[in-house]
Amino acid sequence: MEAPDSITIELRLLMEAIYLKYSYDFRDYSGASQKRRVHHALHQMDCASISELQARVLHDPDAFMQLLQYLTIPTSEMFRDPAYFQALREHVVPHLRTYPSLKIWIAGCSTGEEIYSMAILLKEEGLLERSIIYATDINPHSLERARKGVFALDRMRAYTASYQMAGGRAAFSDYYTAAYDGALFDRSLVENVSFADHSLATDSVFSETHLISCRNVMIYFNRKLQDRALGLFHESLCHRGFLGLGSKESLDFSSHADAFEPLVKAERIFRKVGP
Repeated sequence: MEAPDSITIELRLLMEAIYLKYSYDFRDYSGASQKRRVHHALHQMDCASISELQARVLHDPDAFMQLLQYLTIPTSEMFRDPAYFQALREHVVPHLRTYPSLKIWIAGCSTGEEIYSMAILLKEEGLLERSIIYATDINPHSLERARKGVFALDRMRAYTASYQMAGGRAAFSDYYTAAYDGALFDRSLVENVSFADHSLATDSVFSETHLISCRNVMIYFNRKLQDRALGLFHESLCHRGFLGLGSKESLDFSSHADAFEPLVKAERIFRKVGP
C-alpha cells in the first residue's frame, strides 16, 4: 500500500485537530474537495503551509471560524433546480396534505435560500401554517444569515425566473421588500422555522419528519459519511416519508439503497420503504 504524501498527512492532522479542539468533524469529507478548499484558505489567510494553518486555528478560535467559511462554502440560490420544486408540488404535496401537522427538515441549509424557497412553496400549497421546519447547518455564520433573510437584490431577477419555472403562483416580489441593495423576505415565512447548529457527521436525528431535503451536501462526503447521513435520514423519517437529494447525488451503491424507493428519480426524490 502506497504511503500518503506529506500534504495528505497534513490535511488529516488538521482535520483531527479541528475535531479534537472544536468538535467539528470534517474527517470523512471528500479528500479532493477538502484539499482545494484548504489551499484556497492558505492563500487567503496568509499561511505558508497546512501545518502553520493548524497551529493558528488551534490557538485562535477566530482563525478557526475564518477557516470554517472555506471548509463549508456557504453558497446557495432560491428555487435551485426548479424542476425539483415542481416535482415536490406535483408528487409530494398531495401526500403531505393528508397529515394534520408536518415536520420538514432542511439539512445543510447554508445561508437560507432553500428554506425560504420551501416556505414559499408550502405557503402557496396551504401547508405552511401547519408545518414545523428544522433548518440546520454546521456554520453559525450561515445560520445567522439565514435567520435574517436578506439576500442580494441583484439576484432577484434570476430567483424570480426559477420561482416561475418551479410552478410559482404569485408575483415573487410579493414575498420580499427591497431596501438599498438587499431584499428582506417576509418574516411570516420563517415563523415556524427552528434554526439549529447540526452536523450530519456527529449529531443525531429529528424524529418523525415527513420530508427531508438535503441537496448538494453529500457530494462533499466520502462513502462512509454519506452512509451515516442516509442512515440518519432513514431513522428520522416517519413511515413512508420523503427524501430529496441534489441533482448530482444518488442512493446507488449506498448501504441504505434498499431503504428507499424512487418517487421522481429524475429529480432525486425518494420515499422511505417500510417502517
